[in-house]
Amino acid sequence: MVKDSKGRLAAGYQRHMFICGHERSTDANRPCCYTRDSLALMKRLKIAAKEEGLSNVRVQKSGCLDFCENGISCVVYPEGVWYTLTGEENIPALIEHLRSGTIAEHLRMNMED
Repeated sequence: MVKDSKGRLAAGYQRHMFICGHERSTDANRPCCYTRDSLALMKRLKIAAKEEGLSNVRVQKSGCLDFCENGISCVVYPEGVWYTLTGEENIPALIEHLRSGTIAEHLRMNMED
């Protein structure tokens, strides 16, 4: 078997978080998550997950998740929960979701507005 740097015995993660890192041109008709510092937030989330000892989760950037008008777009699997993020103040709730599966209802993406 191939050695895993995190000591896992099987491929995969308990939870997988994708944060939109898409960048549109400055003259685009739509906003993008990149200009809202989504990649900096993603990096801080990765550090927080590591500090919490969450070796069975993955936090990574994604391409466009197509909901950039709402704010920084994020989705967590296997639950398939979509979030709209605003910044570092969201990190504790997201870490709790990654740890326990507890959904941060106050961050859920609202498609009705």
